Amino acid sequence: MARVTTGYVRRRRHKKVLKAAKGAWGGRHRLYRSARDTVLRAGAFAWRDRRARKRSFRRLWNARINAAARANGTNYSRLMGGLRKAGVLINRKMLAKMAMEDPTGFAAVAEIAKAQMPA
Repeated sequence: MARVTTGYVRRRRHKKVLKAAKGAWGGRHRLYRSARDTVLRAGAFAWRDRRARKRSFRRLWNARINAAARANGTNYSRLMGGLRKAGVLINRKMLAKMAMEDPTGFAAVAEIAKAQMPA
């Protein structure tokens, strides 16, 4: 049988990997083998951290909401429970933004939640 070479396919694959490894230190952006390892590892970290970002933002929003709720005489869990009972549909991201940028609006929302709590 005739020997088949990879031809331009291999060159294109190598160029794609080396381009993705741009910015890596030393041979990790010059040498195909180490660049391939770098790109695979970077992809794994990127996949993991896209999910972790969602968790970390939610933690940040909860901390901000809790701080603002305590400034308004309640706490996070009572505030969220009261809002749920009152039928107020506002997400944590917007509540946290309101707590930071519009304290009077947040105080009004906190009063709605407090009205739903048993005395």
